[in-house]
Amino acid sequence: MTDENSPAPGSTPAEAPPQSPASAMSSTPPPRPAKPAKPGRRASDRANHPLVVAGSAVFTLLVVAIVLGGSAFWIGKSRYIAPGPLAADTTLIIPGDYGLMDIADLLASKGIINDKWVFVAAAVGTRSSGKLKAGEYAFAAGASSRDVLDTLVSGKVIEYNLTIPEGLTSDQIVQRLAEFEVLSGTVRQTPREGSLLPETYKVTRGTSREDILRRMARSQQAVLQEIWQKRDPSIPVKTPEELVILASIVEKETGEPDERSRVAAVFVNRLDKKMRLQSDPTIIYGLVRGKGRLERPITRADIATPTPFNTYAIAGLPPGPIGNPGRASLEATANPAKTKDLYFVADGTGGHVFAETLDQHNRNVAKWRQIERQQPAAAGVSGNTGAPPAD
Repeated sequence: MTDENSPAPGSTPAEAPPQSPASAMSSTPPPRPAKPAKPGRRASDRANHPLVVAGSAVFTLLVVAIVLGGSAFWIGKSRYIAPGPLAADTTLIIPGDYGLMDIADLLASKGIINDKWVFVAAAVGTRSSGKLKAGEYAFAAGASSRDVLDTLVSGKVIEYNLTIPEGLTSDQIVQRLAEFEVLSGTVRQTPREGSLLPETYKVTRGTSREDILRRMARSQQAVLQEIWQKRDPSIPVKTPEELVILASIVEKETGEPDERSRVAAVFVNRLDKKMRLQSDPTIIYGLVRGKGRLERPITRADIATPTPFNTYAIAGLPPGPIGNPGRASLEATANPAKTKDLYFVADGTGGHVFAETLDQHNRNVAKWRQIERQQPAAAGVSGNTGAPPAD
């Protein structure tokens, strides 16, 4: 048997070419034969797998959504802060039962905002949808949707000045409120005379008339308590209510600020001397009982007409105020001037002339009578104390 590795008979074995020792040591080993590839899927097969395709589609949609959403955001924001369509300043009433969509529709219909959906999105995005307040608002020309939203969230509604002049009776104040159209509701009962503080009040549209009267009454109580604490303890009034009664007479006698404390001094001096106050406005109040004005001069017959308020006929203070005095008259009555005056009469210039004696006062009255004859319209408004009016 012949070995498979033995050279064939008659053949000479091939000899390898001689190598130097250095070559033999540095020679690179022959490369390994490549391993056969394992059976499996090609790359194109993996790319077409349904999960890969679905994931790629979702990612693409997400990118598109982000791009579109970002574009929509920037477009919406630019419209949100851009000047609005209003060409001139305007006002608008937001009803109390309106929700976000109702308000947006109303603003758009009135031409205050360009796009109600931008307004709605902004209100929702800023968590302001539940903070929009009802009321009457003023919007400036060109106001942006952002300006409009900020205004409604702030609740800065339009305020009106309601001025109640000093000295009005409670009936006259109720009538003044009835004529003030921005207020609402009716007054069920006229407040007690002298219980209201005349001044200028800030009110908003729709405020109840009875709410205003309650507010005026609270103000009067607060002011009266403050002034009573600081009164001159020597004045002959025993209660805050008596202070209001006397202050209401002072209020009716003069509208000159620098005269109030001197007019109050006349009445205080007369009370101290047990003299009757003899104030013309008390005659008028006794005749009309606060329902209006006496549209004629006071006569001697009026003086003789006994009423609980006629201080020509009664001693001391009347049983109640003859109007609602303001703060200044209350303060003047609580701290009257230090004088000896017992009389005063109109001087024809809007003020009064004062006197300590009856003789001096009679001369002043004579001068006033001359003025009355020259100015018939002045008759009956003498602001007189201490001398009877003309017939």
